[in-house]
Amino acid sequence: MFPCVGKESISEVFKHMNNVNKYTRNFFLPPNPEKYRKWAQKAYIDRAPDWCSVDLRDGNQALIIPMSLEEKLSFFDFLVKVGFKEIEIGFPAASDTEYAFARRLVEDGRIPDDVTVQVLTQSREHIIQKTFDALKGCKNAIVHLYNSTSVAQREQVFKKDKAAIVEIAVSGAKLLKKLAAETEGNFRFEYSPESFTGTEPEFALEICNAVLDVWQPTADRKAIINLPVTVQHSMPHVYATQIEYMSDNLKYRDGVALSTHPHNDRGTAVADAECAVLAGCDRIEGTLFGNGERTGNVDIVTLALNMYAQGVDPKLDFSHIDEAVDTYERLTSMQVSPRQPYAGKLVFTAFSGSHQDAIAKGLAFRKDKNPKHWTVPYLPIDPEDVGRGYDGDVIRINSQSGKGGIGYLLEQKFGFNLPPKMREDCGYKVKGVSDRAHKELSPADVYDVFEKEYLNIDAPLHLVDYSFDKDGDRVSVQMTVKQNAVAKVITGVGNGQFDAASNAVKSAFNVDYTTHTYSEHALEVGSSSRAAAYVGITDAVTGRTGFACSIHTDIMTASISALLGALNNLYYRK
Repeated sequence: MFPCVGKESISEVFKHMNNVNKYTRNFFLPPNPEKYRKWAQKAYIDRAPDWCSVDLRDGNQALIIPMSLEEKLSFFDFLVKVGFKEIEIGFPAASDTEYAFARRLVEDGRIPDDVTVQVLTQSREHIIQKTFDALKGCKNAIVHLYNSTSVAQREQVFKKDKAAIVEIAVSGAKLLKKLAAETEGNFRFEYSPESFTGTEPEFALEICNAVLDVWQPTADRKAIINLPVTVQHSMPHVYATQIEYMSDNLKYRDGVALSTHPHNDRGTAVADAECAVLAGCDRIEGTLFGNGERTGNVDIVTLALNMYAQGVDPKLDFSHIDEAVDTYERLTSMQVSPRQPYAGKLVFTAFSGSHQDAIAKGLAFRKDKNPKHWTVPYLPIDPEDVGRGYDGDVIRINSQSGKGGIGYLLEQKFGFNLPPKMREDCGYKVKGVSDRAHKELSPADVYDVFEKEYLNIDAPLHLVDYSFDKDGDRVSVQMTVKQNAVAKVITGVGNGQFDAASNAVKSAFNVDYTTHTYSEHALEVGSSSRAAAYVGITDAVTGRTGFACSIHTDIMTASISALLGALNNLYYRK
């Protein structure tokens, strides 16, 4: 496990984790924080926020090999198809590809009239000028201005005091307003105090209000104030308190779309975004599947489908989730985890026996009762709503599986509705095969086990023919049964046809058992449909059991054949 051994050596391995005292809490609460916790009284989000995809900027800059121009165009088209109305397309002043991409979108008329593109710029004159050059003629655009405001950035990077940081933002805001008036196109403005989560809330409020004083937004022409979780420093409830403080104290609040842009350093980006909406945010910037710098941005797919799962229309279409996964993986060379919420290949899959049993029963309940709302155990949404199916997706079989899942698969894929005790017996046999092979079993593998162990087991005992006579309540039978290819005529009497056949077998072959399982059903619909019969018996002396299933167009032929198959399994087959 370790490259060295011994107590002293192991201590050396862990010594770097003993430096906990060099860390502290790098976040700030607003004054009187108890005033800004109204969000905690809200139990759910009741409407979709405005979404802004930053896949083509934040997501793209986080790739080992950024997307080419053609790849960015394909990704843009897909984002439009999903339903995004605001898409950040890049940082036009940062590279020739970014600039060319913006111009290509504008000049080729690829931006739908109801879609607004967004571009990022630092608060520097030549960068802002090139940004507007890239957008000339754009029907609808957001110019996103930012500068960093945190204590760490002020002290270590910019080496400027608060007043100087405010001046950077205000001068940039003035230039945006001037160039927007001089440039062909329709422009809105956005400001981000980058590293907001490491900034004193009072100072974040001061600088945002200073920018808003320049822009003077109205309800008809809103500015965006974006409060990014550039680095996560706190738990989500602290961020929500910071957001509510800003929401309650910003100037021109009716003219402001308050936005959040969470990163995922502490693994709580989704929670940050959801709590931010409860606290007053109107808008969320994020990426498909959470791609972004370091641990990534907030995952918009998860956010949208979280809302969908609680009956809120997210206004984004992920009804073909595999197309979203394929597009993302093809264009970014990133991979979606098989356990990624909603989108991973295994998120609707149960291997555990108890989970499989509950899901199978939940789906049966839904089919039988047709309830209005989705309440199937272990499945927060219906897989079919995102383009997934039940066969091969929901229940898959390995050594951890149970009778419920195996029985469900045999019924859904092959039409066999095993009775409970036989389902349990079959479950153990299927799991045993998986355990010994140390692999998942496909539906065909499960059927092979079922066929080998139970289906039409006609050796050494094999039914040739039979006939019944009835005398009052008593039924007599004459059967021809082959045992190891030797025909034998046997007779019996019972209170029904199956009982008579069973008594004939007991007498002829000197066996004593009880029949604990007997059921049948049609495998197909129609006059020539086949029937499946299931029989389970228990030896009166040893307590051992045997099960079998037989298929025939005649139900009694199937039943007697299944009885002989159960005898074969109990007494004659190893």
